[in-house]
Amino acid sequence: MLQIIVCVKIVPKPEEVRVDPETWRLDRGSARSEINPPDMNAVEFALQLKEEFGAHVELLSMGPSFFEPLLRVALAMGADHTTLLSDRAFGGADTLATTYTLARAIEKLGGADLVLCGVESSDGATGQVPAGIAEWLGWAQLTMLNTVVLDLERRTVRGRREIQGGHEILEVPLPAVLSVETAANEPRFMDYRIKPWAFAPEQLTVWNAAMLDADPELIGIPGSPTVVGGLDQAPSRERKHIFVEGTPTQVARRLTDLLHQG
Repeated sequence: MLQIIVCVKIVPKPEEVRVDPETWRLDRGSARSEINPPDMNAVEFALQLKEEFGAHVELLSMGPSFFEPLLRVALAMGADHTTLLSDRAFGGADTLATTYTLARAIEKLGGADLVLCGVESSDGATGQVPAGIAEWLGWAQLTMLNTVVLDLERRTVRGRREIQGGHEILEVPLPAVLSVETAANEPRFMDYRIKPWAFAPEQLTVWNAAMLDADPELIGIPGSPTVVGGLDQAPSRERKHIFVEGTPTQVARRLTDLLHQG
């Protein structure tokens, strides 16, 4: 059976995130969380392939235990199981440590034919995770896709992505890692008929660092070479208000003068 793993990240709502002035890390404690929007598009592509070919769709995520309810919502869209990597040892990971950890989990799951990811996360926006996973696994990769076409007979996957002035159509052999663009499709709603099944304890498995058998020097903070060198707050600027009065002709001339002044 076709094996598909979708990497799903739970992110804080961007407008509610603060930066800890002492650690220079994101403080998500008071922010509400949501599924990273392009990851929802990745889940939808996986479910479409499941409907077309038959597949086992595994959701894979990394984070604290309070992520579970949101992951179960994605599970209720039609995926088959969720694995959550949750351990304090994973905390503080940059994209290098994150991709190593996810790749180790993919190997522990027995590999896959396809790994699908959103193109980037709304909190970090580096776009490095899909490519990093592919490099750790030594698999082919296609990035920034808005279509995904699978050919099981030839064991290939084809995707289309937009470029300046046109588009590219690329094809690679399986297994492969794909990243999909935001709004590449319309993610389906949760199926309330299977919600009780999705929220059952056995549909979600939690692995810690020991169970993952990961190198402790390559996960979390020890495995993250990224260092924040400084933190500054951008100065706020008051918006300028200019009220222009007069006849329509006078107002038009005044506006023209203001636009020329920049």
